[in-house]
Amino acid sequence: MKKYLEILKTVKLFKGIKESDLMLLLGCLSGKLQHYEKNEIVFMSGESINSFGIVLAGQVQIVQEDFYGNRSILANIGVSNLFGESFACAGIKNLPVSVIATAESDLLFIDCQRLATPCVNSCAFHSQLIQNMLHITAMKNISLMQKIEFVTKRTTREKLLAYLSSEAQKAGSSCFSIPFNRQELADYLSVDRSAMSAELGKLRDEGILKFHKNHFELL
Repeated sequence: MKKYLEILKTVKLFKGIKESDLMLLLGCLSGKLQHYEKNEIVFMSGESINSFGIVLAGQVQIVQEDFYGNRSILANIGVSNLFGESFACAGIKNLPVSVIATAESDLLFIDCQRLATPCVNSCAFHSQLIQNMLHITAMKNISLMQKIEFVTKRTTREKLLAYLSSEAQKAGSSCFSIPFNRQELADYLSVDRSAMSAELGKLRDEGILKFHKNHFELL
């Protein structure tokens, strides 16, 4: 675990907690480190979970499939970010989504009950952890609202431009990279891949944007 100390220091859940307390904290929370290969399932839809994860290396995606197998990407979770915390802390009996490692990944799992309940040692950092978790949850709600804004646009063109504009604003530059390949972007925006690729070509031909793989420039 010590080799990930620099990553742990950037995890928003641990904001305000001294570096010297981090290893003690993880012991108190019974943190468990697990390795996953690319495309390996971390959480399966329908199961019950009581732990949430933190990405220390690699990347995971939260995906949802309907009865007919249509797939939608709800979120892409990179290094130092949390996943599954809302479902674990809410005690959801049947997980409505799956979590899949999209790269070789090392994930840290924490029992939600250990986070919410002060331990027998009355560690001072528990209240800070709870405050940090509330902030993380609030920010994810805002992010979800942004995704709803993208997918409720009427056309594929509008969805693409809304999403790419948002990514440019996040990057603070007209040049930026997105965390999706073409199929993943189509799944995220809930559009047909072929129609989306055709629309990207039109936008490029019209001089609205340039792109190469997952790197874009708005003109």
